[in-house]
Amino acid sequence: MTARKPARNRRSVERMLIELKRRLREISDLDAASNVLNWDQATYMPEGGVGARGRQRAMLNRLAHERAVEPGLGRLIDGLTRYGENLPYGSDDASLIRVARRDFQKNIKIPSDHVERVTAHFSTSYDAWTRARPGNDFATMVPYLERTLDLSREYSSCFAPHNHVADPHIDDADEGMTAASVSGLFGELKLQLVPMVRAICDQPAADDTNLRQAFPKAAQFDFALRAAKSLGYDIERGRLDLTHHPFCTRFSAGDVRITTRIDENDLGDALFSTLHEAGHAMYEQGISPELDGTPLGQGVSAGVHESQSRLWENVVGRSRGFWEYFYPKLQRIFEEQLSRVPLAAFHRAINKVARSLIRTDADELTYNLHIMLRFDLELKMLEGQLRVRDLPEAWRAAMRADLGIAPSDDRDGCLQDAHWYSGYIGGRFQSYTIGNILSAQFFAAALKAHPHILHEIAKGEFGALHTWLRDNLYRHGSKFAPNDLVERATGALMQMRPYLDYLHEKYGALYRLPPGSNH
Repeated sequence: MTARKPARNRRSVERMLIELKRRLREISDLDAASNVLNWDQATYMPEGGVGARGRQRAMLNRLAHERAVEPGLGRLIDGLTRYGENLPYGSDDASLIRVARRDFQKNIKIPSDHVERVTAHFSTSYDAWTRARPGNDFATMVPYLERTLDLSREYSSCFAPHNHVADPHIDDADEGMTAASVSGLFGELKLQLVPMVRAICDQPAADDTNLRQAFPKAAQFDFALRAAKSLGYDIERGRLDLTHHPFCTRFSAGDVRITTRIDENDLGDALFSTLHEAGHAMYEQGISPELDGTPLGQGVSAGVHESQSRLWENVVGRSRGFWEYFYPKLQRIFEEQLSRVPLAAFHRAINKVARSLIRTDADELTYNLHIMLRFDLELKMLEGQLRVRDLPEAWRAAMRADLGIAPSDDRDGCLQDAHWYSGYIGGRFQSYTIGNILSAQFFAAALKAHPHILHEIAKGEFGALHTWLRDNLYRHGSKFAPNDLVERATGALMQMRPYLDYLHEKYGALYRLPPGSNH
């Protein structure tokens, strides 16, 4: 009898693992169904469907949350914990049990009715925003935003005590980060960025009129999709559609979709939005298929996710080498507009540094200042230092102080981002700058491993870079905490130096900054 006990124990563990994965897949399927409805609302849904859509998504999210906090799930995880601790730390099963336990302990603190209420509210708020922004009607959004602020504080209260009311939101997006650590990171970066921005903006502005001609929408769409596919976006497991605010969404390992928007008078808008979202999608498509349907089958954090969108959009997509290959093709498509524009002029135009009003139009240098502004306003609203009705003027004052310009209306001010109108206030923006910092660190590590990557990019070949990212980053999904994953991939925790070196090298050359201005 004793000799057969280990075999029975193994069978028991195997049955428990099967049951755990079944339960987790059911939660994943409910989340995916909600995401399908969200994608539809942001792309093709008629306006009349808004009320029902909010109710439908609220019901699905409530059901998913109820399953995520079932006592039976908790007992399964408890029963498997010791088994998982005896496995190699990085094994799929050990990681699944560890992450499932973390998620369960977090989810049981959140009431199901809160999940239902916020989902319904965010759906109606987003719909109202799609009309308020073009109408420059912030007053319409004040009650929505006040309700969002209340719900954001309510969510944080589920995790009290905490050092700052924003900390639960920040940790959800970027595990291990806090309001204090993000503020410290931003302070360090701002000291380096402001002198560079000032030195460049004091020069005559780069000419980007070649980007601001009439470019037919269909041709822009086709070229953007072609570029995304060249980078490695698998269109057999995805698609590209139009929306108000571009995003990427994952329904399964075989269905990762991206969206873009097109401005007929701005060639860069659709192109770089598409490359950005393709970066997100390639991350999701590169996750090991064995992790699909579990909490491990998704990107590990918003910051790491943004590192991929910013890497492919900026480090690759705005590089000289990228356009040595793609620019002749773009010129053939838009011969009338670009045949007389040299590559050097085009490259300088897509890397123009200028103080601008719109975050998504901002260059790599000033972009981070936009993020810091929003992060600071989030903290002030959550702390009660800033009332929602005073947000427009606070926005203008911060823009004047940080960027030297201010919007004349709210359309280009506090209404420009969908984030606060479709989700919580708090933890919504810091990930973009974390992503910028990590993008350079990951790219530097890939170059160290494969020095020929730059040469390949100039030939329109991205296999070595994509493969390194897949093997060192993508395939792991959420198996490792963000800091752990960064260290495993690059040999170091998140560092500022690779990003600063990248910026100084690139923009020092483009704008002939004097030696020594990078320190």
